[in-house]
Amino acid sequence: MGSSAQASIGLSLSTRAVLFDYGTMDDIIDAARVAEESGYFDSVWVGDNFIAKPRVEAMVTLAAIAAHTSKVKLGTICMSTFAMRHPVQLAIQWASLDVLAKGRTILGACIGGTGYPKADKEWEVMGVSSNERVGRMVEGINLLRRFWTEEQVTHHGRYYDFDDVEVLPKPIQKPVPIWIALNPRAHVDESVVDRGLRRVAKYGEGWQTDGTPVETFRNRFERIREYAAEEGRDPSALKSALHLMVNINDDNEAAWKDATTFLEKYYGVGAHSIDVMDTWIAGGPPKKVAQKIQSYIDAGCTTPVLRFAAADLKGQLRRCIDEVLPLLHGVEQRLPV
Repeated sequence: MGSSAQASIGLSLSTRAVLFDYGTMDDIIDAARVAEESGYFDSVWVGDNFIAKPRVEAMVTLAAIAAHTSKVKLGTICMSTFAMRHPVQLAIQWASLDVLAKGRTILGACIGGTGYPKADKEWEVMGVSSNERVGRMVEGINLLRRFWTEEQVTHHGRYYDFDDVEVLPKPIQKPVPIWIALNPRAHVDESVVDRGLRRVAKYGEGWQTDGTPVETFRNRFERIREYAAEEGRDPSALKSALHLMVNINDDNEAAWKDATTFLEKYYGVGAHSIDVMDTWIAGGPPKKVAQKIQSYIDAGCTTPVLRFAAADLKGQLRRCIDEVLPLLHGVEQRLPV
């Protein structure tokens, strides 16, 4: 099942890259503005961690971008800290961002990572056990929706317990879209994958993933939509985002080298296998990059989200706008600002 609706393009900006001198926050804000002005990009996204992968904080960054843009949607491409944040605090902060952005936000929630020292340390420091991640995310999502629509909330759950709590401000959007990140790797048991897909179908307005082969993406999104229908939800309303690392270079080898250098700085040397990197990276001449993006659009991806895995953010963005995006089919385009 391909997507009959047109896709929209997202731009992922690396707030972590500024820590290893791959640009400044001014560069990030400028890139968001250029992306909006081009008419090709419908959304701008930033990642999220506290100490596992240090970066400039996500909501602070999105607030700054909101002040310098007026059209593009603003979201987190996997809020890894979702289960660490108290729902009362998060509800107030995100609603405030939505008010500031005049109703342009998309909250991308996820359970975060484990299994490597810095990630495990992050959970330990924040006082959350890794086996609580799914439960806290689901309970947190349900609470956010209640806080944003009800005058007072009384809740007695597994992780949170309170009476008569009023949360203000309310967001502009009704409802605020919440997309759930899910990216099980090949070695994960299929029953675990299935539970995750059903979770997205039940609780999310969209699905985020990365490093996923095209046919795997197609299959999982079809299943999410099937499970949504079983839940009595409209499967055609569900969105999907594929986070793709992009490096545009007329020399294939140079593109790969530049992209892998960026990702090693970002995640650490050896953090991802060559096979995962190959799936994850769209690198090379413009036509080749466009073909890879197009393959996901044809597989039903409603929102390819592009992050430039390169030191030259400004140059990559310009080439993408001028040489890659015009080659895509089935993509919404606004009039340039």
